[in-house]
Amino acid sequence: MQIEQIYTGCLAQGAYYITSNGEAAIIDPLRETQPYIDRLERDKVKLKYVFETHFHADFVSGHVDLSEKTGAPIVYGPNANPEFDAIIATDNQEFKIGDITIKVLHTPGHTMESSTYLLLDKNGKEHAIFSGDTLFIGDVGRPDLAQKAASMTQEDLAGILFHSLRDKIMTLPDDVIVYPAHGAGSACGKNMSKETVSTIGNQKETNYALRADMTEAEFIKEVTDGLLPPPAYFGMNVAMNKQGYESFETVLNNGMQAINVSDFEAIAENSDALILDSRDSQPYSEGHIPQSINIGIDGSFALWVGELIIDVKQPIILVTEAGREEETVTRLSRVGFDNLLGHLKGGFEAWKNAKKETDTVHRITATAFEKEVKIGESKVIDIRKESEYKAEHVEDAYLRPLANINDWIEDINPKEHFYLHCGGGYRSMIAASILQSRGFRNFTEIDGGFAAIAKTDLPKTDFVCQSKILKKD
Repeated sequence: MQIEQIYTGCLAQGAYYITSNGEAAIIDPLRETQPYIDRLERDKVKLKYVFETHFHADFVSGHVDLSEKTGAPIVYGPNANPEFDAIIATDNQEFKIGDITIKVLHTPGHTMESSTYLLLDKNGKEHAIFSGDTLFIGDVGRPDLAQKAASMTQEDLAGILFHSLRDKIMTLPDDVIVYPAHGAGSACGKNMSKETVSTIGNQKETNYALRADMTEAEFIKEVTDGLLPPPAYFGMNVAMNKQGYESFETVLNNGMQAINVSDFEAIAENSDALILDSRDSQPYSEGHIPQSINIGIDGSFALWVGELIIDVKQPIILVTEAGREEETVTRLSRVGFDNLLGHLKGGFEAWKNAKKETDTVHRITATAFEKEVKIGESKVIDIRKESEYKAEHVEDAYLRPLANINDWIEDINPKEHFYLHCGGGYRSMIAASILQSRGFRNFTEIDGGFAAIAKTDLPKTDFVCQSKILKKD
């Protein structure tokens, strides 16, 4: 028996590849399926089942493509109703893969079809669970994402989750390994650990939601407290996972279309296509196509695209770093942004060499910021998360999280100058590009963000450990 966690950092997502005696199962696969197929061929094993823990909201799974290419059936737990052929398992139904068994444990609460897969070794011993979004390391799945699909409140779902955890998962032996679908950085929970593997026993000791003395009312209160609104693209991803989608190869072929400068300019000017520039923040600040939005590929690229662009059907034309076109298209497809018209042939250098109009962002160093800013007089906007801001921030700075930019941008006085920063410069350049695309030029962005500002002598609030802040949240 072999179990491999295939973890994708930009999505904070774990897929699982399991083999035993010539057969294989894959749980919650990513959108692009060729790496799995290559692995199956290399290992000389036959894919017997594709297991889905639930209808994912934060990414588009590769289940449909993988099933079509291999002939392996897709398996969901009870209550699932996909619009394609699948096995809808019953609670406690078992599936054989080589010498091992996968047992379905229906664990609703995150969603009503959510199921945990219990792996029994060749001797029938409980070895591991693949818990999807029911149980994370340090957290549990948020119970507010399935409300539109059911006539119940998030409190109702939290109550169901309480019993799923205590009746189905906490009763398992302490040495059973826990393999969740996500880790820190995912919006499917609120306080996940950076660790991606644990045990039932360890989670009973450390996970706030599994406290032995916790009542159902306490669980509901703690699990629902402090939930931020889910990204708007979540519902669209659920629909794609439930209904099916365009094949990844079709999306890739479209995105890999190289568009020359004149045609790219015509598309930008004569359609509603969005120009997405995935280069690093520094070269973007030094020169970019006017009206383009910068979300750097070397960061939480897909998550911020989904958070800020929202509509997965939005037509997009790409400006990428040379040689990273396929990576950019792939990562967009993982969150359902399939309407890709192509990328700028030769990248921004081709645009600049063609003498087309360019734009820049006014960016200064933290040292220059220290010399320029007048605390109490100058306006400073901090676009980090609330927990980061609470931990430490520039004195008198305003908190305006990037995720909420479409709300607070309406309150900006276009005649009042302000300084803009995040934690390291990645998010603030996203904000800067959005601001400039909407006509705002009255700001200065800080290179290096608060990490660089913290090294200056500017007055700041007293430092508070973020882990303590997060526990309070």
